[in-house]
Amino acid sequence: MLVASNRGPVAFTADDDGSLTARRGGGGLVSGLHAVAGDDATSGGTTGGSGLVWVCAALTEADRRATRLAPQGRLDLAGHDTGGAAVCMLDVDRVVFERAYNAVANRTLWFVLHLLYAPAFQPSFGPAFQQDWLAYERYNAMFAEALAREAAPGAAVLIQDYHLTLAPAQLRRLRPDLRIAHFSHTPWAPPEYFRMLPDDVARAVLDGMLGADQLGFLTAAWAEAFCRCARAILGADIVIDHDVETDHGVETDHDVETTGTTSLPQLRYRGRVVRIGVHPLGVDGAALAQRAHGHDVTARAAELGELIAGRRVIVRVDRTELSKNIVRGLEAYRELLRQHPRWRGQVVHLVCAYPSRHDLPEYREYTAAVQRIVAEIEDEFATASWLPLRLEVNDDYPRSLAALSLAEVLVVNPIRDGMNLVAKEGAVLSRSGAALVLSREAGACAEMAADALVINPFDVCETAAAMHAALLMTPDERRGRCERLAAVASRLPPHRWFREQLEALLA
Repeated sequence: MLVASNRGPVAFTADDDGSLTARRGGGGLVSGLHAVAGDDATSGGTTGGSGLVWVCAALTEADRRATRLAPQGRLDLAGHDTGGAAVCMLDVDRVVFERAYNAVANRTLWFVLHLLYAPAFQPSFGPAFQQDWLAYERYNAMFAEALAREAAPGAAVLIQDYHLTLAPAQLRRLRPDLRIAHFSHTPWAPPEYFRMLPDDVARAVLDGMLGADQLGFLTAAWAEAFCRCARAILGADIVIDHDVETDHGVETDHDVETTGTTSLPQLRYRGRVVRIGVHPLGVDGAALAQRAHGHDVTARAAELGELIAGRRVIVRVDRTELSKNIVRGLEAYRELLRQHPRWRGQVVHLVCAYPSRHDLPEYREYTAAVQRIVAEIEDEFATASWLPLRLEVNDDYPRSLAALSLAEVLVVNPIRDGMNLVAKEGAVLSRSGAALVLSREAGACAEMAADALVINPFDVCETAAAMHAALLMTPDERRGRCERLAAVASRLPPHRWFREQLEALLA
């Protein structure tokens, strides 16, 4: 089995003496593969144990140095924790990587899939974008060529996310014997918005993904949007297989039937049938709770407890990423204090907003906008004995876990989000039972709406009202809701999420 993703299971750093040190990569995909590999190594399961190969890009200069010391990027990582995988790291030319990763993946596809463009001003696709797109094609081709080289006959290949939308079709042309899956960790845009892309680019993205045997999405809504794009732009036919049994069948408002964890709808395109699966990634509740009992987390929880000083606690944990909607969330908190003076001096808003993509100017400006509104709220409401909020703009995972453990109200209000694991992590970690204020545009809302306070992420007044309602809930009501949300959050942890995709592909 092979996995392909932009970021891999290992990253390198250069020590003072110039030597390279490898460390395990982060994220749910790495954890999920690690668990699956561990299961198979002891049971002789579907992945074949030591037959795992992970193809990824060299992201730093230290990574590139490591790849140049290895034949065809195949790293010697004996003794390192890579989730049971051999690692093939690609030494992508820096200019190609910059154009493919930042200009196309993060400044174009990410913006389209999350509906972030303001059409009166953006996007505008000129000659520079044509060069960027050529780099994106080359970047994907490098992955396809490496996968074709590394794969045994008939191997299963799981390609990840919007960085690699072209790779499935490219790989199929090189190795038609392989079983290929692609999983989208983002939302998907409806066809009328997706058509902002140049026509040839929109067709290429869809055609590239439909080179797979199986496509996976986090929610039924995102799967449906992709199918609508494929039908409207490529003329693909949607076929419903009513003979497939599922324990979690869901009917959407349109004509695409989806499931909780099982492939069901199909797309017929160019004489092939591509299955569509919905796999809503969850959290490993037991492992997360164990991590939250670590000394570093408990120490930070004690520090935050002193800052809170017995007040009610509203928490948010996010990257300073445009789709996360932090500014409107802070505007809603300001509106809460304006409309309900009773909470002044009685509540503290902990905002953990760690930096994201600061090599892009839009993201630097967004972080600055977050800091500006925080200063405005402090100027308006702070007293000698009370600061209404605490903003931390740094990547401090233990502090984030500590904040979630203390939350009485958790605000998750993205403009659009593939899933949003913070909503699930908060439900598992909150000691007192957090009330969840949740955007209807978060993928997690498909599973968690019944026990969350669901809001329109653009409506600041509605969000403020939901915060107020959450603060007024009795402890028993909050605890009951939170317990049910925690059960939902832990339903499909990373190792099971990963395994079910693999089993569906092999089936």
